[in-house]
Amino acid sequence: MSIFEALMLICFGAAWPFSIYKSYTSKTNKGKSIIFLYVVFIGYISGCIHKALYNYDAVIFLYALNGLMVFIDILIYYRNKRQYQIEVI
Repeated sequence: MSIFEALMLICFGAAWPFSIYKSYTSKTNKGKSIIFLYVVFIGYISGCIHKALYNYDAVIFLYALNGLMVFIDILIYYRNKRQYQIEVI
């Protein structure tokens, strides 16, 4: 296990709870990019696959946790988008 890889994932992962909270409470997608969220999500999934196939260690759980948080943010993005469309009508 690389301590630097784990530290990178911990640092990146520390930002997602704040992003999720802001998206959930603001009920708006202002400042969000769904393309960015999907790119990051694919990156975390790729990290999980690499760890599972070539270098399995405990860091896979950090990739999975971060991927889960990004997935939650994606779901909230679509909830906010749907809610905005309902309010406009």
